[in-house]
Amino acid sequence: MDSLVRFGVAVPSSLLEEFDLLVEKMKMPNRSEALRQLIRERLSRETWVSGTGTVYGTVTIMYDHHGKDTVADLTALQHDHGESIVCTTHVHVDHDHCLECIVVKGGAESVRRLVEALCSLKGLKSMDPSISIIL
Repeated sequence: MDSLVRFGVAVPSSLLEEFDLLVEKMKMPNRSEALRQLIRERLSRETWVSGTGTVYGTVTIMYDHHGKDTVADLTALQHDHGESIVCTTHVHVDHDHCLECIVVKGGAESVRRLVEALCSLKGLKSMDPSISIIL
């Protein structure tokens, strides 16, 4: 583990008060740990956006399985991007709707192409990618 470095940060008192409330709400041990987590999240997001490095995560989608060609298109898309998909979990929400969690691992660019392809599918009710790297 890297050694810790102390540094000072100047912020408006109202912003610090809001941050302290967030730290307390999230039950974080202290401001330092909360800042470390925020920094890691931002660096992870930048790596995901820049297209470099190996990323891990999930893409959660909700869709109406009665939609014209939605299931077939989703299956074909998943086969086309198999190198980025570790596994999927399928949940029957109700008579009409399914939730699918796609676990992904791969190059940021490949995973981003998968997410972009999912965005293009007709019939999706929602899609939520949660992508990270190990820092």
